[in-house]
Amino acid sequence: MQVIGSFIQNQILGMKWLNSLLGSMLTGFGLDTNTRIGGSVLFFIYDVFKITILLCVLIFLISYIQSYFPPERSRKILGGFHGILANCIGALLGTVTPFCSCSSIPLFIGFTSAGLPLGVTFSFLISSPMVDLGSLLLLMSIFGTKVAVIYVILGLVIAVAGGTLIEHLHMEKYVEDFIYQNNSGVNIESPELTFKDRLGYAGDQVVSTFKKVFPYILIGAGIGAMIHNWIPEGMVEKVLGNENPLGVILATIIGIPMYADIFGTIPIAEALLSKGALLGVVLSFMMAVTTLSLPSLIMLRKAVKPKLLGTFIAICTVGIVLVGYFFNFIQPYIL
Repeated sequence: MQVIGSFIQNQILGMKWLNSLLGSMLTGFGLDTNTRIGGSVLFFIYDVFKITILLCVLIFLISYIQSYFPPERSRKILGGFHGILANCIGALLGTVTPFCSCSSIPLFIGFTSAGLPLGVTFSFLISSPMVDLGSLLLLMSIFGTKVAVIYVILGLVIAVAGGTLIEHLHMEKYVEDFIYQNNSGVNIESPELTFKDRLGYAGDQVVSTFKKVFPYILIGAGIGAMIHNWIPEGMVEKVLGNENPLGVILATIIGIPMYADIFGTIPIAEALLSKGALLGVVLSFMMAVTTLSLPSLIMLRKAVKPKLLGTFIAICTVGIVLVGYFFNFIQPYIL
């Protein structure tokens, strides 16, 4: 079983075979991959190809699953539960919905305007970009199964706890008035889709998402290649390693203004970890980028008032920081 697990981790998800193949091809073209320039080129091409392949496969599979959960059906599912169980269902539903925070906000607005409890919709809003199914497999490809599963579980805990807290604070009055007034069309039934329709929907989602995400993959791979081959290991260790107890907080603060999804942050995380950054620091950075990106916060501000927005940011930030320090603590036992 260990051999099979290692094969899946390294050759199927990690695609080490692709790295060897590309390295041989570049060497054949006369590029020494052991130099900084050659290593950067190999890292860039390998990560772009690897993430693109995973991206297309994952989006197709997840979009096919998502075709069974259109907004109207999701609303009905969420509406059938109450209390903390409803928050749990909302968080779990977020795992099969859009891949970035900006894409999740229109669904959040729709659910809220349909009359779903505010805490439930915030559990959905937190989990959707942070712990979608794509993040599970992508994290497995880089960090292994243990890290990926713990990451997803803790992300769901943040989503459920955050939504529950917002519900208990009774912050409905801090939602913009037009959200509750805009409830047209929420009872429209979704048409039944055939198998062919679902395949077509999944294919369309692959093309649409790829067009939006690919530039961030290129940017992330470029930054990762620079970190991996040009930034001294000692510098990374000093700023984001054991020598800096505030590394998790720093990584979270740096990640918030950025905008990308998990596909764009994977190459950066991979490079930082290889240079000596602590696991919790890397994962906090990824969580902050995907959950609290500045563009998504600007969009969310149009739907909620400053006090509710600030509460959302505070809950997510505290949760991300705690997750980071937890991973730093358990790193020796899981890596």
